[in-house]
Amino acid sequence: MARAAILGCLGTALTPGEAAFLRDADPWGFILFARNVESPSQVSALVSALRETVGRNAPVLIDQEGGRVARLRPPHWRDWQPVRDMIGALPAEADVIEALYLRYRLIAHELAALGIDVNCAPLLDVPQPGSHDVIGNRAIGDEPARIALRGREIATALLDGGVLPVIKHIPGHGRGMADSHLSLPSAEASATELRATDFLPFRAMRDQVLGMTAHMVYPAIDPERCATLSPAVISVIRGEIGFDGLLMTDDLSMKALSGSFGERTRLSLAAGCDMILHCNGDPAEMRAVMTECPALSGPAAARAARAEAARRAPAAFDAAAADARFAELTGVTADA
Repeated sequence: MARAAILGCLGTALTPGEAAFLRDADPWGFILFARNVESPSQVSALVSALRETVGRNAPVLIDQEGGRVARLRPPHWRDWQPVRDMIGALPAEADVIEALYLRYRLIAHELAALGIDVNCAPLLDVPQPGSHDVIGNRAIGDEPARIALRGREIATALLDGGVLPVIKHIPGHGRGMADSHLSLPSAEASATELRATDFLPFRAMRDQVLGMTAHMVYPAIDPERCATLSPAVISVIRGEIGFDGLLMTDDLSMKALSGSFGERTRLSLAAGCDMILHCNGDPAEMRAVMTECPALSGPAAARAARAEAARRAPAAFDAAAADARFAELTGVTADA
């Protein structure tokens, strides 16, 4: 049985040492970053090599929101404008919905061609005035109900393109006054406020098979531990929000977390996360993670199996026609 981890690698091809480590580690899946990307043929070869290390069709993830968070970029892939800029330039909500579908269907088309079958989107965080711009123009709206509807359209587009969506960052990263890549933010709001805003998009999309935690403290629920490490917050995610998909951590190498990588792994799993995400490919950190990372079992194994079973071949798609319609809606052409 695969172990409860998603791991990265250092470069554009696996070294013999990396391949041997991954064979022994047997992570459930893998994640790619810009450092792993050079050309379409190279990415496809790397995806295949990663899967060969574990001897199965393991999920391969990427963060391809478009805009600031995009691992695939020109000259081989489209340069997407920030999603908030796209939305802000459209006159009607019907246009927003159609443009979001086309954007993420085209993104899925690019990913599926490479063998990548999971995209860490949609971002369902509800931004608040004065919050850090780590979310900023990545946000798909300001109102919880509208974010939920737009998030649903993004998820549908990805699924139609043969790519599983990951809803993030549960239970909401929109109130952070700090970037969790660099320090630990806190959501200074009452439980009532959180329920009325931050939690709503995630509750509306609780049927999704994959989700990612927020490295953020919610003092109204647990004043000491961020969501990733908090049994109390994860109890809210599973209970009040009702998400029963596979819950992965955000990247354990982010500076919001402290302690050894073994401790981060152990505490995340003990809190109720199903899966560890470690992204930077650092061999020493990954070895430490895997010392505390068990084989998938129980509900986590069942959720992982459901996620794998949800993968499907892309539906028929005319990319040229989609590009043309997207340009008509947004005024942004494929080579922009």
